[in-house]
Amino acid sequence: MAMDVIDYEIFGDDIQYVEVELDPGEAAIGEAGAMMMMQDGIEMDTVFGDGSPQQAGLFGKLMGAGKRLLTGESLFTTIFHNEGSGKRRVAFAAPYPGHIVPIGLADIGGTLICQKDSFLCAARGVSLGIAFNRKLGVGLFGGEGFIMQKLDGDGMVFVHAGGTLAVRDLKPGETLRVDTGCVVGLQPSVNFDIQYVGKLKSALFSGEGVFFATLTGPGRVWIQSLPLSRLANRILLSAPAAGGRQVGEGSLLGSLGSLIDGDNR
Repeated sequence: MAMDVIDYEIFGDDIQYVEVELDPGEAAIGEAGAMMMMQDGIEMDTVFGDGSPQQAGLFGKLMGAGKRLLTGESLFTTIFHNEGSGKRRVAFAAPYPGHIVPIGLADIGGTLICQKDSFLCAARGVSLGIAFNRKLGVGLFGGEGFIMQKLDGDGMVFVHAGGTLAVRDLKPGETLRVDTGCVVGLQPSVNFDIQYVGKLKSALFSGEGVFFATLTGPGRVWIQSLPLSRLANRILLSAPAAGGRQVGEGSLLGSLGSLIDGDNR
């Protein structure tokens, strides 16, 4: 089965959503919980695995579901197909502030390696698999672990990057050092490794962590400025109910005001 060729439009600035336009008979696959809205005529089915042609039959479905389980994703994928007589739209929303990145797999050689929680949706026919990193250092200290997600095919995929997106095309032998949580995706030709910061004082007091991800070309890499882990950590540090430190908002009376209006519980 050939990949569905879908049209799309991305809306918003910081918290975006993408509307995918489907011709009659076309379909898109979405990550569980990503759907925002859909027009009448769009039918929704939940399948075991990712519903790609590579996962036909019981064994293929079990293999596909097992791969998704290893990446921490749901065993099931939702397929949205247009059963109407005209064009219909279905929208998928970003899970937190950032940018939705449209990537045509045919334009980058047919495969994208991405962090396991960045996939949002794709054209039907794209295969969702796993990519093992065989290097021990990456598995232990890389933030992404041994397992990242692999998207195969020649259709359109949409991934989410937190904050602002940076795209870099690395030349052969060119290396970019990145915070381990900031890696969104890369082409398979890019070598992903881990490097110690080198100085004990920097490791202990810089606040940047003990290890860098090193990305060596050739190939394209996608980098995010705000990983979900960093956002969650800042929220936790500012949440008094979770043991964090409350900061008065714009006034020396901030804490007193919060006590009066009931924010301190």
